[in-house]
Amino acid sequence: MPTRPHLLYVTDLAYQARGRRYCDEDIALASRLRADFGIALCHPLDAAALMDDFDAVVIRNSGPVLHHQEAYDAFRARAAARGTLVYNPLTGRGDMAGKQYLLDLTAAGHPVIPTADRPEDLGRLPASAEYAVKPRAGADSIGLRFVPSDGLERLAWGDVLVQPRIDFRHEVSFYYVDGAFQYALYGPDPGRRWVLEPYEPTGADLAFAGGFIDWNTLEHGIQRVDACRTRDGALLLVELEDLNPYLSLDLVPERTRDAFVAALTASLHRFLAGRPRV
Repeated sequence: MPTRPHLLYVTDLAYQARGRRYCDEDIALASRLRADFGIALCHPLDAAALMDDFDAVVIRNSGPVLHHQEAYDAFRARAAARGTLVYNPLTGRGDMAGKQYLLDLTAAGHPVIPTADRPEDLGRLPASAEYAVKPRAGADSIGLRFVPSDGLERLAWGDVLVQPRIDFRHEVSFYYVDGAFQYALYGPDPGRRWVLEPYEPTGADLAFAGGFIDWNTLEHGIQRVDACRTRDGALLLVELEDLNPYLSLDLVPERTRDAFVAALTASLHRFLAGRPRV
């Protein structure tokens, strides 16, 4: 009988995320993957020490990297030096690499919430009564604050990004595996980010989200495109999550969940085999 590939599944089961149950999602997803793979769960602080005994490392709900930045950097360096297969591959251009992509996409004219990191670039942002100020290395809304327009004069620049505070109808997230759309969820109440419902995207919605998936050029892996819909109906990118996106699998119909698990399983087999996606 052929030996099943062995995956080191990186998760922080104890991480307390607002409105989400990281542990429940990873326990359930890992149990489904066990049909095709040998699975061992480990904390992100243990990944570098354990990964040599596995065929690949799968990073899932491991929590914000900023809580263990030094250990994460060491893991990346060790994985690169040893040629370890890491899923998602550590070549993402989205949140995996920090928030620089928001500036790059703004400069290139993509439909993203306009972003600046220097006072001399504030003129490129639309006028707003309030602005969102977030750490360049932030995650999970850690460090996010809102300041009035006259407060920008006293802002300490250097490690922060500034965006106009958008008056939006709702937020919507699009979930992908290997560049293929899987499902979408949206939050009807802007004040309750993680109270989500299934959403049926239009062709224009998928063209919007797919454009960022194409821009990221990740051949393998799970990605989540977070967007907000403005009062005039347009979508603007909020975040391109390509490291450890929470999937909200408990909120989708069973058939959608089954299809996602099948897509992820096939993706992992292709990734391990080194075959291009089809």
